[in-house]
Amino acid sequence: MRHFDARQVAAALPFSTLVPTLHDAFVRGCEVPARHPHHVGGAGTALLMPAWREGGFLGVKTVTIFPGNGSQGLPGVHAVYTLFSAQTGVPLAVMDGSELTTRRTAAASALAASLLARSDATRLVVVGAGRVAGLMPAALRSVRPGLNQVQVWNRLPDAAQRLARTLCDAGFQATATTDLQAAVQQADIVSCATLATQALVQGDWLQPGAHLDLIGSFTPAMREADGRALARSRVWVDTEEALAKSGDLLQAIAEGQFDPTTVQGTLATLCRGQAPRRRRSDEITLFKSVGTALEDLAAAELVWATADNAAHPEP
Repeated sequence: MRHFDARQVAAALPFSTLVPTLHDAFVRGCEVPARHPHHVGGAGTALLMPAWREGGFLGVKTVTIFPGNGSQGLPGVHAVYTLFSAQTGVPLAVMDGSELTTRRTAAASALAASLLARSDATRLVVVGAGRVAGLMPAALRSVRPGLNQVQVWNRLPDAAQRLARTLCDAGFQATATTDLQAAVQQADIVSCATLATQALVQGDWLQPGAHLDLIGSFTPAMREADGRALARSRVWVDTEEALAKSGDLLQAIAEGQFDPTTVQGTLATLCRGQAPRRRRSDEITLFKSVGTALEDLAAAELVWATADNAAHPEP
């Protein structure tokens, strides 16, 4: 059985390859049972996320989520991914699931943006300063090449400044901001990647034509945008599971600000051409993701294929 550390996983998953790989995976589909959540201690959560493609691969991701880790200087989310043969059940590889999750999450949002965000988008606001937030500019620029101006907001200003400096080193025109409202009012794309439990982005701040990307809020208690944001937007989700998991959606529904029957489609129906995309340059689009094991499996298959090709190059 092979082992792939974070560096090897990242090297095998450039966004230029990962985003189209996810597109193809959503078109093909696979078996994805509901994730298995378990409470650990007072605030911890463990998730088991299996997926398989008959005749191909079986994968299981184990995720731990401890929101209080930030006070100890630790990431709030950790994960391990195990890849098996779906024909024999033989274990093939163990992969750094945190790196795999981070990159596939950013890539899924970029995939949605490639179908929903305006093609001329140049200005991005990143809400959050964690691992996914740090990858969003590169992921989004892989599908919107003109995207170069980035503002970073985080509840800890020092963290926003550190991320902005890192993005500048990567070639972006990046600055940290403490005025989220002003930043959102100027943004073409707003990407939220936080563990917030209260709305950060207000719908009235969104300018016509904006695209709002909500990555956090994978439990009913979590929320990154208010109900007005959903009321003003055409809304897509990564999977229908979002309607049962996301506080962004569930709380807006409870407030009477969002009708779940108006969801425009999922990533699968978008990629298959079965759901509408952006219709006008001035409409506001919103993509809400909670993650799916299909994305993990597709990313793990890509890591395995890349390693296999490197070990056995064509003559």
